Amino acid sequence: MIPSNFEFVRAGSVDEALSALTEHGDEAKLIAGGHSLLPLMKLRLAVPGVLIDVARLTDLSYVKVDGDEVAIGATTRHFELNTSQVAKDEVPLLAHVAGLVGDPQVRHRGTIGGTVAHADSASDVPTALLALDAKLIAQGPKGKREIAIADFYLGFFETVLEPDEMLVEVRVPKLGSSVGWGYEKFVRRENDWPIVAVAAVDGKVAMANMAGTVIRASATEQALSSGASIEDAAASAAEGTSPSSDMHADADYRQHLARLLTKRALHTAASA
Repeated sequence: MIPSNFEFVRAGSVDEALSALTEHGDEAKLIAGGHSLLPLMKLRLAVPGVLIDVARLTDLSYVKVDGDEVAIGATTRHFELNTSQVAKDEVPLLAHVAGLVGDPQVRHRGTIGGTVAHADSASDVPTALLALDAKLIAQGPKGKREIAIADFYLGFFETVLEPDEMLVEVRVPKLGSSVGWGYEKFVRRENDWPIVAVAAVDGKVAMANMAGTVIRASATEQALSSGASIEDAAASAAEGTSPSSDMHADADYRQHLARLLTKRALHTAASA
């Protein structure tokens, strides 16, 4: 299908992007790589009246150490995150997961800010960020504010971002190479969105496609903190979840996958 008509604005700076967001309100959408938004526009599931292009905001493209955290600019491409030596050394889970997003074309165009703000519950990178207790930095006309990723998602394609705000940075705690981690995803084809995915690191477990947003496996985390075995903790991974049923898998099968992939991810993390 062909998207509906829209106005196109190319922002030369964060201030210009914020000014355009303020002017056009909820009629506007930011676009960088476009690999999440454009398919929705072609299906007419998203019909923004204005697209604000932030792909050329290179000052928001970086991966760097800042104190006890790694700071990642919102327009950093998945490929850049995947190949960043800083990310590999300090948050290897995130670097690894960035390399599993889509195909090479998607990884060279898609940005971490785009995939986080898009709020698709099947996304790889937000799943890893949730397990890592990431903090998100949003900027609007009133300045910047910090949002814990656990508080960021409201539902499918919904976040707490205001219409005049944009995500400018993602911050994750430095873990180094001594902390074990695991990431497991089940797909029909190599480049597909995961039917279910699980990230495990330092006793925390996050899952994709098990609810309207990426979620933590709270029952599993509580079991692990109480000293349960990996097998027993993983058995409770599907508790409190509400996966959907579709042509790829029904809810019962997704819950089975959640338990299985959680066990595998935890074993991988424990063996590091």
